[in-house]
Amino acid sequence: MSLHRSLRASAAALALVLGATPLAAQGKPLSPADLFQLSYAADPQVSADGQWVAYVRQWSDPSTDRRYSNIWLVKADGSGQRPLTGGHFTETSPRWSPDGSRLLYVSNRAGTPQVYVRFMATGESFPVTNSRTTPVSPAWSADGAQIGFLALVPQPALVIGTPITPPPGATWAAPPKYTESLVFRFDGVGEVPTGFVHAFVVPATGGAARQVTSGDFNHGGTPYGGGSFAWTPDGSELVLPARRGERPEWNSRESDLFAVNVRTGTMRRLTDRFGPDGQPAVSPDGQLIAWSGFDDRKQGYQNTLLYLMNRDGSNKRVLSTKLDNSVGNPVWSADGKSVYVQFDDRGNTKVARFALDGSHKVVASNLGGGTSAYSGGSYSASRTGVVAYTMSTPKVPSEIAVVAEGSAAPRVLTAMNDALLADRTVGDVEEIWYESSKDKRKIQGWIIKPPGFDARKKYPMILEIHGGPFANYGDRFDEEKQLMAANGFVVLYTNPRGSTSYGEEFGNLIHHAYPGDDYYDLNSGVDAVIAKGYIDDKNLFVTGGSGGGVLTAWMIGPTDRFRAALAFYPVINWESFSLTADMAPSSVNNWFPGFPWDHPENYAKRSLLSVVKNVKTPTLIMTGEEDYRTPMSESEQYYKALKMRGVESVLVRVPEESHGIRKRPSHEAAKITTLAGWFDKYRAPVQ
Repeated sequence: MSLHRSLRASAAALALVLGATPLAAQGKPLSPADLFQLSYAADPQVSADGQWVAYVRQWSDPSTDRRYSNIWLVKADGSGQRPLTGGHFTETSPRWSPDGSRLLYVSNRAGTPQVYVRFMATGESFPVTNSRTTPVSPAWSADGAQIGFLALVPQPALVIGTPITPPPGATWAAPPKYTESLVFRFDGVGEVPTGFVHAFVVPATGGAARQVTSGDFNHGGTPYGGGSFAWTPDGSELVLPARRGERPEWNSRESDLFAVNVRTGTMRRLTDRFGPDGQPAVSPDGQLIAWSGFDDRKQGYQNTLLYLMNRDGSNKRVLSTKLDNSVGNPVWSADGKSVYVQFDDRGNTKVARFALDGSHKVVASNLGGGTSAYSGGSYSASRTGVVAYTMSTPKVPSEIAVVAEGSAAPRVLTAMNDALLADRTVGDVEEIWYESSKDKRKIQGWIIKPPGFDARKKYPMILEIHGGPFANYGDRFDEEKQLMAANGFVVLYTNPRGSTSYGEEFGNLIHHAYPGDDYYDLNSGVDAVIAKGYIDDKNLFVTGGSGGGVLTAWMIGPTDRFRAALAFYPVINWESFSLTADMAPSSVNNWFPGFPWDHPENYAKRSLLSVVKNVKTPTLIMTGEEDYRTPMSESEQYYKALKMRGVESVLVRVPEESHGIRKRPSHEAAKITTLAGWFDKYRAPVQ
């Protein structure tokens, strides 16, 4: 694939982006090899004047079997699109200087990722950091003179005793690994590096970075990744979340907001409650701080709320009480009279603008990350009221869109996949609502029909179940489900009880009771699609990943209606999971009423081993060997239980892969080819 191929801004391309029916004749279906050809837009950053958008373009190279990302630029009218960087690198986090004359970004082109600054007038770029570890969440000060960022400050690894040293010239094995951390492996990271995350500032012209936080605590982020902080407009302080409370690894949700003096390092505590406080944003006049969080009641799911307080921490109040959904990523409007936030509503991700009286107005919809039907996407807002965001529809991967203040419709600026999709036919997607047989609750779902679908025919069907479990599917492009449909299957994916974006009460229907009644929601969805008349009910299949892998194993316990099942990276034994997974503290604290030895009955009745004795369905389990979220030992337990019972089963172990099996594009393709081969093996002739 040529990364820098020209993009056609034709009417047909825009029709594709907007989800309209393309004018061209139907092409061939998508194939697993097309995963290398798809590109995705991420992290759009609109300039202060609303005239330009810098964004991250993600792509894959079949010659190296790796994913890469570069920084691209496009004008808000759709013209002037061009790459600012290129090559086989990982480049992220574009951020405009306040006056728009410079753009910072993070690049690994010199080895260890560093913050670079590009002068937009001349095109010259230079590194401004020389960090030993990756800089995270870089941000300009309001005057453009300084750049703040977060980075891990390493500490020596723990050693007990005094190891002997090898004689000169000897080659010894690697030494033992010692840990005193509760979380010492993390998915996608591997061995968690020793040390703590701190905030730094560096002159925007480069030079020595200065650490402004101190102590054996994590400030702004964690060694596992991520993080956030905000400058005050006068440049005197950074506002950031920190885990400085008791047993921070155990109380993994707990964080408080602090203001740290950039010159002296003195910290002021702004919040003090049990619960997560994060994503601070300081008003343009420096008087108010918006942030997201909640009072932790140790529920499986709670709405994350939008809060407001004075800069000194006084007069705290909630702005989003009228919205029964979680909000995040607050951004102030230029006039300081409102705050933008991102939220999910019935499977659709939106941007809303909250006035300071708590009223709100939706300004953008259809946000998405582009690769899957899970919620995602990101946005930014200019001083002129232009919102830039990643748009995704059921038929189109993420593209960059903008919507201006008062505009009725967004303008789509990119069409990265128009050349590929013009020669492919993707499945039509239909929204469906149906009643659960459990309690008549309304459940939302979506049906993907195979290319060339004919309602007069009968088709095999795949029930595909989302993970989380506190997550949601929606009306977004999903490459893996489209590939399932391309193989001739009708694909059903739904948001059973416990899914987010339907309010806190719906999300908590599975609190301390997962898996459980979600079985009825999913099974009722299968019945609802069969009732449409085009499904061969003797050719039903079920699959899902993570929490969807859990529910796949749960679905085949009480019924043998599915001809075959494929569980991707499932949890099988909640007791072993809660003592081995990277998220063990959250499992014990929030998903269960306590420790396994104190509540053995609750753990046992929710274990997938409790229903394995009933399973007759041929089952394949596929998991990454470096998955620390749902460790390989979970899959091995289930596989051996099935084997010893004589159930037809296969275990697939994927080298180098963490949770999700997406590190290498070829491995993601192998998920689809494995699924196709397994289901085809048990697919009966259509009646």
